Amino acid sequence: MTAIKFAWSELGGDAALLPRVSTVVREGALQGRLPVRELARACVGACALAGAELGARRSGLPEVPGVRVDDGAVAAAFHSERQLLVDGRAPVSFAPLSRFWRTADGWVRTHANYPHHRARLLDALGVPDDVAAVEAALAEQSALEVEEAVYAAGGLAVALRTPEEWAVHEQAVEVAERPLVERVRLGSAHARVLAPLDGSPLLPAAGLRVLDLTRVLAGPVATRTLALLGADVLRVDPPRLLELPDQHADTGFGKRSTTLDLTADRHTFEELLAAADVVVTGYRPGALDRFGLSPQALAERRPGVVVAQVSAWGAYGPWRERRGFDSLVQVASGIAVVEGSPEQPGALPAQALDHGTGYLLAAAVLRALTEQSYEGGSRFVRLALARTAEWLVNGIGAGAADGDAYDGPGPWLAETDSSLGRLRYALPPVSFVGGPADWARPPVPWGTDPARWV
Repeated sequence: MTAIKFAWSELGGDAALLPRVSTVVREGALQGRLPVRELARACVGACALAGAELGARRSGLPEVPGVRVDDGAVAAAFHSERQLLVDGRAPVSFAPLSRFWRTADGWVRTHANYPHHRARLLDALGVPDDVAAVEAALAEQSALEVEEAVYAAGGLAVALRTPEEWAVHEQAVEVAERPLVERVRLGSAHARVLAPLDGSPLLPAAGLRVLDLTRVLAGPVATRTLALLGADVLRVDPPRLLELPDQHADTGFGKRSTTLDLTADRHTFEELLAAADVVVTGYRPGALDRFGLSPQALAERRPGVVVAQVSAWGAYGPWRERRGFDSLVQVASGIAVVEGSPEQPGALPAQALDHGTGYLLAAAVLRALTEQSYEGGSRFVRLALARTAEWLVNGIGAGAADGDAYDGPGPWLAETDSSLGRLRYALPPVSFVGGPADWARPPVPWGTDPARWV
């Protein structure tokens, strides 16, 4: 419970509610050298408790419903992008150029799943789209030279560092000085009046509208969780920046999906914002500011809004404007060294930085809504994968080793028909007494829905 206690404290939660959380320990779930299982359990448990707290507030319950965190359900959900089957077809994961590569003095990891990132990587190296050509080019350069050259070209490559090397890096120092969950009150809007809840299941976010301006993976996990809890979540993507279909499907449960040009269709966006309760962004810090979408600007135009922001490296330090993904943060922060061997870097048993940060982000939104119902004010919450990584490496001790054996995700998988085909998927791990057991609707193809609220 130590990790859950810390996460709940970082969210501003009342410690008196922690006894409402119970856990089912399953030995072997999310097995790694670092305490991944404990991190995952804490993030999901804090999120479930935040949902139960808000549900109790809106329903007038005498006490917060009990929360149950099952390591099996958590492990299945932290592998959700791997569990998805579409008409029996396994998802496409990492592209051929998204991998570890040897350099003249070490290793780098690249991320080239998106076509524009692949093109920029190849341009930076001056080679054709060929694995052997990339391998030969990287072998002639130092890891840091590759990192800087590829980032300068707008691509993604990160040099492998040990935990000790990362700890003294200027970006790591900035990250370590920040709280796990940054929470800011913006303005003095009146207390939020939340409509009372009735019926079953208990949906803490029912009636709330969430603008989802996120992309793979942490942000969409957060908004997928808010959709589970009853929110009307509208994911908005630029029309010319197609999302990877399998990842969009995995994180699209419970949501609607639309496309919108923030320049040409500005009036439509402002209409959406005017009726939104929550705006979640997952682009690089500052990338949306030129559209008037900074937290401060949003709060000025929509008093009482909750703005949630997630990024790879944080909104501060020399890497604040760099693109990043879970796999790259693992490489920079030393996780790949800890989880690897002298011959080969390794990785966590799941994209735990993405998933864990996503559940914490959803929890921060839920807690902000609860606080607004008492105190008012627009709210801004912010998390970073690099800060979650710092917590995993330096802040979480190993938990209990005994418990039932984890025999795989089978009990926590389900199937449903959808417009995408027959889907097999991981059930949500967020669970409390009276709460939902599954999403109300399956995902839809990218850009299916009109840009308006239901």
